[in-house]
Amino acid sequence: MKILLAPDSFKGSMSSKHIIELLTISAKKHFEHCEVISVPMADGGEGTADVMIDNMNGHREAHTVMGPIGENVTATYGVIDQNTVIIEMATASGLPLVPEEKRNPCETTSYGTGELIKHVLQKGYQNLILAIGGSATNDGGIGAAAALGIEFFDKHGESVTPVGKNLERIQTISTKHLIPELTTAKITIMCDVKNPLVGELGATHVFGKQKGGTPKQLELLENGMIHYAKIIKDQFGTDFSTMEGAGAAGGISIPFLLFSNTNLKSGIHAVLDTIHFDTLLEGVDLVITGEGRVDAQSPNGKVLSGIGQACNKKNIPVAAIVGGMGEGACDIYECGIQSIMPITNNVMNLDTAIQNCDELLLDAADRMFRFIKMGIHITVR
Repeated sequence: MKILLAPDSFKGSMSSKHIIELLTISAKKHFEHCEVISVPMADGGEGTADVMIDNMNGHREAHTVMGPIGENVTATYGVIDQNTVIIEMATASGLPLVPEEKRNPCETTSYGTGELIKHVLQKGYQNLILAIGGSATNDGGIGAAAALGIEFFDKHGESVTPVGKNLERIQTISTKHLIPELTTAKITIMCDVKNPLVGELGATHVFGKQKGGTPKQLELLENGMIHYAKIIKDQFGTDFSTMEGAGAAGGISIPFLLFSNTNLKSGIHAVLDTIHFDTLLEGVDLVITGEGRVDAQSPNGKVLSGIGQACNKKNIPVAAIVGGMGEGACDIYECGIQSIMPITNNVMNLDTAIQNCDELLLDAADRMFRFIKMGIHITVR
């Protein structure tokens, strides 16, 4: 029997690697001679680079860039193979890099993310994966674009400092000094939100407050983003204002979609494609996946949905072991997941569950594998 274990981490309690260790113990207990394949998972959020590096035997490298408020920070990126890197925007332009008392999306910039991209492009990497979760910025990507040679000018022909508050000052955009490496690279931006660039569901109104924006600042940023989208439409003929996903991470994807070969892709599908998950499924009899909580959001680009869909195409049964179930959890069955096993086995609060997570997971895994073993021996008459 060949079992593939591909869980996401249980946030705040267990890493995907540790979950796999515990599941392997239980699998070997019930199926002594089974072959176990370990495939740690992530969906584009925290830890995605580590998962890709682990699965592809890659490594991390570091580069000093400008942080979101202008200070130098040491950002890292993952080298997946000789042509592919993954960059987490948060290491260069992330909210944790800004002290709470200094958080102001009018003043932050994605310039450091652009510097990191420039660095890897000029080292010869041609396939870039950009995870954009946790950003501190709401600058429409003009910071990153400026680092790559794109210039923004005001009505007087003066250069515009690439921070959020200056979006409303932009009158012309020049690509005269755009680095040529950007135009030949393939860029995948992991994007799991559908928010447009502007409007009540846009970048500013939905994500600006958590980045420190006051109501007055958010109004300034929203007006600036509307103006920015209009300038782009007038100059380049492309309207990003209502584009699904364009509002993610303060609009970071806009210059890349405009000036390079870039596509927005769900985080889990980007991970699965990069690690060649379909190939890993060859000869597999059973897949066990999992995440901390399964609910109505799980079918929308989370680990369970991606794993379930991939296994369903190959008619491989897949079960999910989870920390807990919320409203709409059973919707995940439509994605190819065939069973859900929660680890909680009694009434308990979250703190108790986290404190006893190893014991609870081993107990749930034991129950799950007992059901699987029973199912194998059932004869349908």
